[in-house]
Amino acid sequence: MKKRYLLSPGPTPVPEAALLTMAYPMIHHRTPQFSAIFAEAKEDLKYLFQTKNDVLILSSSGTGAMESAVTNLFSPGDHALVVNGGKFGERWGKLCEAYGLKTTWLNVEWGKAVKPKDIEDALNKDKDIKGVFIQGNESSTTVSHPVKEIAEIVKKRDNTLFVVDGITAIGVYDMPMDKWGIDVLITGSQKALMLPPGLAFISLNDKAWKFTETAKLPRFYFDLKKERKNLKDNTTAYTPAASLIIGLKEVLKMMKAEGLPNIFKKNERMARATRKAMTSLGLKLLAPDAPAECATGVFTPEGVDGGKLLKSLRDDFGVTLAGGQDHLKGKILRIAHMGYIDTFDIITAVASIEMGLKKFGHKMEIGKGVAAAQEILLEGY
Repeated sequence: MKKRYLLSPGPTPVPEAALLTMAYPMIHHRTPQFSAIFAEAKEDLKYLFQTKNDVLILSSSGTGAMESAVTNLFSPGDHALVVNGGKFGERWGKLCEAYGLKTTWLNVEWGKAVKPKDIEDALNKDKDIKGVFIQGNESSTTVSHPVKEIAEIVKKRDNTLFVVDGITAIGVYDMPMDKWGIDVLITGSQKALMLPPGLAFISLNDKAWKFTETAKLPRFYFDLKKERKNLKDNTTAYTPAASLIIGLKEVLKMMKAEGLPNIFKKNERMARATRKAMTSLGLKLLAPDAPAECATGVFTPEGVDGGKLLKSLRDDFGVTLAGGQDHLKGKILRIAHMGYIDTFDIITAVASIEMGLKKFGHKMEIGKGVAAAQEILLEGY
């Protein structure tokens, strides 16, 4: 029997307490018992998002919430500005184009963060842009975009919304929705929220809700006004993923008990330790200038196939990491450090990479990366 370790940028490990609550006998989703669970979860989501606004719960992957942001806020022909610095920025663009928005693609080199000045210039060039779409963390390239600075630019424009995919950012680092002035914020269950895939969350501020009054794009399942109305009665418009919402209540309770500041410090420390471990082994980081705290991307050494290395880590050592996408396929590893991942998961991941590289003939001092990580991880004890 082989013990398994999951350090992918999603899905992430699920705590035993959440697994146990989700294994309880099924309850009906239109009962006072479920409504009480739902009510607690919806309030704790405000704590997570750091907002006074409602946080709507959708039964879908995070992409469902992304789609709902487009269809509920905009009309055919509206102008959109999409930051495209990876696979998920690309997804924003494809969603906008699928629904007939006139989409300007602000392309950013993979591994780099967008410059706020480029956003400002694009907005000045096209005064009709009604939505700026971005990722907080672009997990495909392990980049963190300057959301706070961009929010300052967009909030000056009454006719423009700032829509942030925080799927690998919420619960990872400090992104206070209200304080920063983010108009629309999205996340999903299978990242820092420590749940299986299947739930998505979206919050709109008052400015964004006004846009829903004039939006003309078609929608049915992802009708946010309908969901908001049902939220007041502690329920959903349609059958929810009830077991996941039961688990949601549990993980949010755990996160509140630990406290967001402590979670953010832990994630930052694990991210820094992982980066130091990789550079100590002589490996090149994918995003050295704007590294995300959800995951670290690192290039595999010349002559080592990243796909084969990932397979060996999974099959031989029981450690699941993620690889690259598109032109980075077979060239990088992505190591997650968020959610229910801790100090010794990071040490295990680093050790497995060292062993895997050694197995593939890469010349290096085994143990050097682990030692470098430990020096930083000890700061938390």
